[in-house]
Amino acid sequence: TQYSFKEVFGTLVAQKKLFDVVAKPLVEDLIHGKNGLLFTYGVTGSGKTHTMTGSPGDGGLLPRCLDMIFNSIGPFQAKRFVFKLDDKNGVDVQCEVDALLERQKRDAMPVPKTPSAKRQIDPEFADMINVQDHCKVEEVDEDNVYSVFVSYIEIYNNYIYDLLEEAPFEPIKPKWNSCNTPVRNGDFIPPQSKILREDQNHNMYVTGCTEVEVKSTEEAFEVFWRGQKKRRIANTQLNRESSRSHSVFIIKLAQAPLDADGDNVLQEKEQITLSQLSLVDLAGSERTNRTKAEGNRLREAGNINQSLMTLRTCIEVLRENQMYGTNKMVPYRDSKLTHLFKNYFDGEGKVRMIVCVNPKAEDYEESLQVMRFAEMTQEVEVARPVDRPLCGLTPGRRFRNQAFREELSRKLEMRGGPINGETEEQSVSEMFLQNFPPLPSCELLDVNDDQMLPKLIEVLEKRHKLRQMLSEEFAKNVLAFKTMLQEFDSSVASKENSTQGKLYEKDKTIAGQKVELERLEKKIKTLEYKIEILEKTATIYEEDKRNLQQELESKSQKLQRQASDKRRLEARLQGMVAETTMKWEKECERRVAAKQLEMQNKLWVKDEKLKQLKAIVTEPKNEKPERPSRERDREKPVQRSVSPPAVPNAPPVRLRHRRSRSAGERWVDHKPPSNLPTETVMQPHVPHAITVAAASEKALAKCDKYMLTHQELASDGEIETKLIKGDVFKTRGGGQAVQFTEIETLKQESPTGRKRRSSPSNPDPPEDAADSEWTDVETRCSVAVEMRAGSALGPGYQHHAQPK
Repeated sequence: TQYSFKEVFGTLVAQKKLFDVVAKPLVEDLIHGKNGLLFTYGVTGSGKTHTMTGSPGDGGLLPRCLDMIFNSIGPFQAKRFVFKLDDKNGVDVQCEVDALLERQKRDAMPVPKTPSAKRQIDPEFADMINVQDHCKVEEVDEDNVYSVFVSYIEIYNNYIYDLLEEAPFEPIKPKWNSCNTPVRNGDFIPPQSKILREDQNHNMYVTGCTEVEVKSTEEAFEVFWRGQKKRRIANTQLNRESSRSHSVFIIKLAQAPLDADGDNVLQEKEQITLSQLSLVDLAGSERTNRTKAEGNRLREAGNINQSLMTLRTCIEVLRENQMYGTNKMVPYRDSKLTHLFKNYFDGEGKVRMIVCVNPKAEDYEESLQVMRFAEMTQEVEVARPVDRPLCGLTPGRRFRNQAFREELSRKLEMRGGPINGETEEQSVSEMFLQNFPPLPSCELLDVNDDQMLPKLIEVLEKRHKLRQMLSEEFAKNVLAFKTMLQEFDSSVASKENSTQGKLYEKDKTIAGQKVELERLEKKIKTLEYKIEILEKTATIYEEDKRNLQQELESKSQKLQRQASDKRRLEARLQGMVAETTMKWEKECERRVAAKQLEMQNKLWVKDEKLKQLKAIVTEPKNEKPERPSRERDREKPVQRSVSPPAVPNAPPVRLRHRRSRSAGERWVDHKPPSNLPTETVMQPHVPHAITVAAASEKALAKCDKYMLTHQELASDGEIETKLIKGDVFKTRGGGQAVQFTEIETLKQESPTGRKRRSSPSNPDPPEDAADSEWTDVETRCSVAVEMRAGSALGPGYQHHAQPK
């Protein structure tokens, strides 16, 4: 079995080569404002997760994509919170002041902060992101600012979960274990599944999903690794760490142009471009008879295979609509996987698929199914162009502004001014010291100077008094603050006492609810047992119903086949009857015609014998002409009629030959042996001709003309003779060739004159009537003989005399 693909990689292919061919064009499209989707597809244990994440020392596609993105946009990144994602799959832009305030507010919050690039990298994945290629996109718009946001979700049992969600422990909510029953002292709360929504541009997104802004490859991969630890994996007989869910790592790139000065981001939402690259690690398809899965593993395998089957169905419908021009509805909503990426299949971005194949013999049949599906997906092309907004500003604004600032700093440095144009913020201690009186100059130029020291002492005394006043005021404020704290403590203590009382009451309520909960749990278990019995009964009934329906369908199909066979047999018999009837009708007609022809010939022969006998009887006695035999009649075509000539003493008729119009040359007279003698008075004759029965090169070499005598039966039943003439010339090879030039047609017809009168009824005619019984040649030639096949008399005779 052979399958064709655009690229085929061996087992020893490097991650870099795979990235350059498959993922690098998607990263270039991402930076240029286009969406992209990358799948890894294959059976379980074929290396999909390894292809996506890589191994220590050799990073996979995901870290290489991140590294290429930050290598390309590194010097053009915006500060944190300049771009802000909303809850409707959109992005807003903030000014520098709002972004600074939000950064300060986030830093003051006790929640976990965004990963920082200055922190030490986790050694668990440090080797995976240590990519030394420094690959980057060449054509990057330098007048734009960029921000990268990442999110990580998984699709488990056709439910979407956020792998980056920080689920805090809430003691009031009940805790649940893997069997969906509450536990007593557990600390696990299952994450809430997310729902899909459609934004104003008809793009699908996961609502409430955590999206983290990152500034480096290390930050982004640390976020990915944090979510990777939460991904559901399990040990099966085919894979020790089998992925039990589809994971989707989404990279969003927001970019907006700078203003005309090249300093700040353009505050127009219409100018923001948000592109997305989705890296999907699909769970492997597996057969339960090989994995021996049961329980939760069996349920997971069923959901995985169902989602992959829905993906295959969507691709097949898209291919059918594209090839045959149909408009079938694509079942995107049958699975969360296809529903999430509906826009990509509709042409919103470029889609790439990496098919991972395990060369094990046990995976042969499943690998064939995978490759057959992957080959079919190559025929689907749904890409369409993406329009980018035009800002209309002059390119090169950023570098012109930087050059202006560098020149301004250089000139200020030359003049002795500050290097940086911005004033540094003053500390609180500096502001406090500025409230004191300034110290005078303490430089003593003379030993006998008595004015400087008194002035200095006076200033110091003033500063000391001011300090005492501030100290007293500070002590008063401290005392007042202590009083306020004591009052606050007393109010807090009273509130704590009331809260403790309320908590005690709540504990009692909770204890009663726990007892009620245990009772309800027992009742639920009983009901679940009953439901399970009913489900089994319903399953048995449904199985019986399906079997009966299948049996009914098979019997109905059998009856339909029998009815169709019966109709075909009837039609066949009718055709055979009609064909046999027509055949026998034609055979009867042929036999009747042959019998009629035979009887006509017999009658004609008897008529001829009677006429000959009559002629013998009626001849004068002095002249008794002999009637030639039938063989002599055939040999001598001159004596056509058996009747005596009109004048008894007339000389015999000489044969007249029709001279050919081309009698001056040397001819080859080709007369096939199948020709019949016509025995007519006018015969074609060519003098000095070589008569042959079959054309030969020797005869053609001696002559320069060629004539073929051909006979055929005309439509009126007469013999028609054609003389086909041609010129003989030599060929280059030394042979002879004939080029036909004309055709002469000789046709024999019955004369239209009156017939010979029949003999009178009386046996003794008068003597003067002997001359009147014979008329002209036309009358005597009114009887013709034609040779026909199928007669009892050899070639056959047919009487053509015209009746009176």
